[in-house]
Amino acid sequence: MLQAFEPPLDMSQDTDCCDGSYPDHAHDDQFCCRGEKDANENLCSRESNVCSGEPTSTSGRMCSLESKQICCPEGASDLTKASTINQEVENGVNHDQHLEEKEVTDKHSGHCASDCNGNDCSSSHEWLDPSLQLNVPLVDVDKVRCIIRNIVRDWAEEGQKERDQCYKPILEELHSLFPDRKKESPPACLVPGAGLGRLALEISCLGFISQGNEFSYYMMICSSFILNHTQKVGEWTIYPWIHSNSNSLSDSDQLRPVSIPDIHPASAGITEGFSMCGGDFVEVYSDPSQVGLWDAVVTCFFIDTAHNIIEYIEVISRILKDGGVWINLGPLLYHFADMYGQEDEMSIEPSLEDVKKIILHYGFVFEKERTVETTYTTNPRSMMQNRYYAAFWTMRKKSATEGMTH
Repeated sequence: MLQAFEPPLDMSQDTDCCDGSYPDHAHDDQFCCRGEKDANENLCSRESNVCSGEPTSTSGRMCSLESKQICCPEGASDLTKASTINQEVENGVNHDQHLEEKEVTDKHSGHCASDCNGNDCSSSHEWLDPSLQLNVPLVDVDKVRCIIRNIVRDWAEEGQKERDQCYKPILEELHSLFPDRKKESPPACLVPGAGLGRLALEISCLGFISQGNEFSYYMMICSSFILNHTQKVGEWTIYPWIHSNSNSLSDSDQLRPVSIPDIHPASAGITEGFSMCGGDFVEVYSDPSQVGLWDAVVTCFFIDTAHNIIEYIEVISRILKDGGVWINLGPLLYHFADMYGQEDEMSIEPSLEDVKKIILHYGFVFEKERTVETTYTTNPRSMMQNRYYAAFWTMRKKSATEGMTH
């Protein structure tokens, strides 16, 4: 059984996902989240609270992992209330909101009923007091909704088509590039922007030491629940499209249930050393202990989440071993583009042609390159289908001797 990490329950400061302030930057027809950072960047994970599993070792506050564990920043809150998350997922309710409302209800109605001996009790209506009502920002509601759509993409049969479009080319490429994956010394693969963890888990099942890295607390909490607390296939039922009021073909399409997960994660056959690491990619993996540590880096719908994509490229080059491979799939929908009036929100938005020139400058050589047509968290029964012609490439990092000869 996978061991749970303990994600923080206070998500009030996390606006890194599906921020309504820049809906045009989403990878969906509404708002979408893939672990991107918002303008404030004021999460606890900005303090480089690092968790790692083999083969990773980083500086700062760190919690070590044993095999087949999932983790997040040290000092996080208890996860004992996470068993109720299926209710929030079904209803599209913020986790904190649900817990706090329950406490208010228990205090002002349940307790009153026991004291009034069946008589009418005016205090049972105290919850109507405006001072006791919770005001959940709409941006947080949007984040929950987009997390639900990501659950479909990663952990439902209905998301299999998108997974085949995006994950299958990556998995096939890894399988062909690393044919000899010995149990004694399996190759190590890092997945930045791992989201809800399905791709990192699939890579682990191929026989790699796999580590997913994720910045969004919303993503980490949800992935922890699915990876660590699922007991069987199809254990939970969600209604992912119930809030999508546009482009519905029928009421039944909008109200249809979806069972999750489509596999039991703990029984999927993961390789020893599978882990999830919470924190900003650049901060966590710029640590000197990461230099030349990874055999492969896989990025899927990730590199355009950067303020400065050159930083991402530089870090990927640094952490790969000589001869290591970088497999990428995704568009260039820069998440911080056109954020006017926010001086701290630097954004560099080179074209794909320029991105490839920069990558070559950092010691890579192209091995494969093509375009992949795909959707992202799209309702397959919607009248509107947004499609991407995503760049897919395999690049290999040149060795020091190769660099000298060119």
